[in-house]
Amino acid sequence: MTADSLVAAAEEVVTDEEFDALCADPEGKRVYVGYEPSGVLHVGHLITANALLDLQAAGFEVVVLLADVHAYLNGKGTFDEIRETAERMREQFLAYGLDDEATEFVFGSEFQFDDDYVLDCFQLATTTSLNRSQRAMAELQSGQTASVGHVFYPLMQALDIVYLDVDLAVGGLDQRKVHMLARDELPEVGYDAPTCLHTPIVGDLATGEGKMSSSEGTTISMEDDRATIEQKVGDAFCPPERDPEGDLVNPVLELFEYQVFPRFETVVVERPDQYGGDLEYDEYEDLATDLDSGELHPQDAKDALAEYLDRLIAPGRERLAELRA
Repeated sequence: MTADSLVAAAEEVVTDEEFDALCADPEGKRVYVGYEPSGVLHVGHLITANALLDLQAAGFEVVVLLADVHAYLNGKGTFDEIRETAERMREQFLAYGLDDEATEFVFGSEFQFDDDYVLDCFQLATTTSLNRSQRAMAELQSGQTASVGHVFYPLMQALDIVYLDVDLAVGGLDQRKVHMLARDELPEVGYDAPTCLHTPIVGDLATGEGKMSSSEGTTISMEDDRATIEQKVGDAFCPPERDPEGDLVNPVLELFEYQVFPRFETVVVERPDQYGGDLEYDEYEDLATDLDSGELHPQDAKDALAEYLDRLIAPGRERLAELRA
């Protein structure tokens, strides 16, 4: 797998030259994504997981940070509660396709309380402006007041890259500000700037606005059964034509582009013969073009999306059920 093919699945790489060099010799190179254990995995998480699968196949070592301390700072429960959630997330990532023997899962609490890490965090706090850290914070929910912990959060994310000894930081495009803080500020405390790869963000299913999130709006999780997936996708916002200005997001098309086509070589849309029979697509753009032209009806597209999402989610759903049995 070439650097070009990996970049094609990303929204942005910083920088292309650095990433090309890593891909030219991936042996021993480490890539990571950090996930806050705040609930069951949903398809928004799985887009970054797709990047990990591709990088793992290309020869990179994959590290998944189960960021329990970050979750604690964000008020997601006690450490015991967060650890239980993190263990379930680990099982779901493995069910989704990450190699059990080749994937390193690390809890933030395994190193974030160490003296060196804490001192580095304090030093980074002295060289980073308050405004810069606030700009890099995750978006707060409506009515939520920023705490000191929220300001420390991005500084810790930057140091995680150092202490996990990774060469490539992967995250959704919403992590860009944190990664740019890391690139700018880590050299100020004696560490190298990380190479970063950012994956696309899928809009909320019901509106196409914002991002898919389990805390706000509608998402599809690994707990959802087939009927629930069909209902959520059936209610999804799906205009019959793409907005030529690019301002109107179609989450159904986004899920086909970023979630389904990267994992399936061919997508079949089943239709009765009286409506033209089945349609088969090898490329996302062909499906999107047919939706624009009216050849593919939005409901037929939704039915196919529900089918393929269920295929992707079923292993994690089954593994989660086994854990609870």
